[in-house]
Amino acid sequence: MLPIWKRLPNESSRVYRLQTDAGERIVGRKVSPAWVAGALDTGTSSLSPDDAFTALMEGKTILDLAEGLQVRRARVMGVNRIELTGFSEAMRDRLRAYGLFGEIISWKLRFFVPTDTSGPAILARVLESYPIARIADRAVA
Repeated sequence: MLPIWKRLPNESSRVYRLQTDAGERIVGRKVSPAWVAGALDTGTSSLSPDDAFTALMEGKTILDLAEGLQVRRARVMGVNRIELTGFSEAMRDRLRAYGLFGEIISWKLRFFVPTDTSGPAILARVLESYPIARIADRAVA
């Protein structure tokens, strides 16, 4: 753990000490799946759509997607939502077909991923067409 201590997120520095049934001792810290996926230098993200949805709902993760899209949690009208930004005029119909819904707020069209049980499946469709380019952690909004 010491070689990567400076790379670990700052939200919690609690250290866990565990012992397996076989007697092996483990020392570590709890980190989000988004941080793990971002820390791996594989070039592609191993973050599943379900894990991505969970990380976005927690508000600690920003996903940069292909073609300049970005997905993050936003508080809109007092409700936490998952917002997609950076879309172009040509992408609007495709995003609606994937299941995202749009609202005009302050004279600007904004797209959101539903936060109900259909959300992970809709996010999976978006990630199939626009793969994750980068995963960033942020403070809880």
